[in-house]
Amino acid sequence: MSLGTQEPFILIENQSRLDQFRAENKNVDWFAFDTEFVGEKRFHTRICLIQVATINGNYLIDPFQVNDMSPFLDFITDPAILKVTHAGENDYRLLYANYGIVPVNTFDTQIAAGFIGYKYPISFQKLVEAELSIYLKKGYAVADWEARPLKSKQLRYALDDILYLFDLWRSQHQKLSALGRQKWAEEEFKILESSSQYQKDPNKEALNNNLMKALRPKEQLFLLRLFKWRYNQAKEKDYSKEMVLPNKLLGQIVRTISAGQEALINNRRIPDKISRRHGGAFEQMYRNHATQEEKLVLKKISSKEIEDPRQEILVEMLYLVLKYHCIENDVSPNLVMSKSLLKKIRNNKNLSDSLLGNGWRRSFLGEDFSNWLLNMDRLQVKLESGKISFLLSDD
Repeated sequence: MSLGTQEPFILIENQSRLDQFRAENKNVDWFAFDTEFVGEKRFHTRICLIQVATINGNYLIDPFQVNDMSPFLDFITDPAILKVTHAGENDYRLLYANYGIVPVNTFDTQIAAGFIGYKYPISFQKLVEAELSIYLKKGYAVADWEARPLKSKQLRYALDDILYLFDLWRSQHQKLSALGRQKWAEEEFKILESSSQYQKDPNKEALNNNLMKALRPKEQLFLLRLFKWRYNQAKEKDYSKEMVLPNKLLGQIVRTISAGQEALINNRRIPDKISRRHGGAFEQMYRNHATQEEKLVLKKISSKEIEDPRQEILVEMLYLVLKYHCIENDVSPNLVMSKSLLKKIRNNKNLSDSLLGNGWRRSFLGEDFSNWLLNMDRLQVKLESGKISFLLSDD
């Protein structure tokens, strides 16, 4: 086992050097990259450093010092250049949020690992060690990447995240091809290359909140508005949503608001700075009638599911069969379908159709298992003569 090397790199801290970077690499056919960012205590996650490796060398780009990032961004959107990343979804999301673009022609080593016998997700450090027998030291994962000047140890840490991406691609590409799974991996890569993957539903957080299903319609409407208010406040001030209004206070405010601002002030669990400063606005939000748009959003709230022990056992059994099949074939179960996702498709025909369809999951799981998932409402378990069978009823 070898240690990470002290590879040279170029630190790009001005526009002219970034322009030169583009000129130096205009003919490359692959491009490995990663980002360091800070999202704590802010609404807009800030990209603080961009690491790039090409056949021509290693580059660390300081976006704080550059006004025009297009010399870098042009590579990201060039379909002729292969982009290699590890757990790239976070980086793609940041590129979309900050620059309105997503990469094309990608290869993600974390996803690829799940198709060749590794667990998914797997850390970059563990994958490099297992696949390339190189040990990486880690120590600056939670460093202050906004501080300037950047420390030499920080830069070395950041450099390690790109040095071995191309070697991983070369090794994994060969294994995927030998197993006939290259197309499977490409299907997953393509999902992350779609901008729709990073477009946020402003009401998603409210609709997925566990408290929402237990409330009466009036309180549901208020909670919907409370989430929207918090979102807008955080966006305007560039604070985290938790800094604007902690999650732990949401239930207290919802349960108290019907009695007005005075009740909020008298609730000792709600800080005065919130109840006195915003209590009047909260009360008005509670009193106002629902708009047509809000009524349509509230219709999306699913009713509280009635637990059926047989259905719970059925999901558990299906997942165990799926997991066994994955282990037998060296594919990570989490890459195929998590147990939580399996529970969701039980009540969502559209989700099961989109997941299976004619894609790699259907090919891997086989027609019988795929049909069981697509028709879980008709699926039954039979135990006869010591055999367990899954059958679809005629209903």
